[in-house]
Amino acid sequence: MHTGLLRTVGALTFAYGVTTACRPELLARPCGLVGPDGDVAPHTAAVLRPLAWRDAASGLAMVVAPEGPALATAAVVRIASDVGDAVLFGSALPGRLRRAGAVVTALGWAGLTVAGLVGRPEPTRRHRFACRCAAGRTPQ
Repeated sequence: MHTGLLRTVGALTFAYGVTTACRPELLARPCGLVGPDGDVAPHTAAVLRPLAWRDAASGLAMVVAPEGPALATAAVVRIASDVGDAVLFGSALPGRLRRAGAVVTALGWAGLTVAGLVGRPEPTRRHRFACRCAAGRTPQ
């Protein structure tokens, strides 16, 4: 597990979720879910805000979960949410280009999270010290 990558994805997801919950147009505009005047209808905002708060909650969980099974579970929840978004937006948004963009974006974030989940752990300072000593090199 590459904890640093998972924590970074979590922090970015948390920030995006909170920002989008406050300003749903940040998600609505690129998805084509605005009116002719560019405004987000109240019912559209009401549907997008729970998705944004879900992202904020899952991102925060990735940031604060202890390393190990809790962080892995938070990451799997994040991956499932992104795959769900890809399916939902990929089948429901207006226009092929918008659907494709939403799918690529959602699966890209899922892919980053998968990479963090299956990635090699970062060596700790203690681990690097032990490896240098075992190799007969003087630790620095």
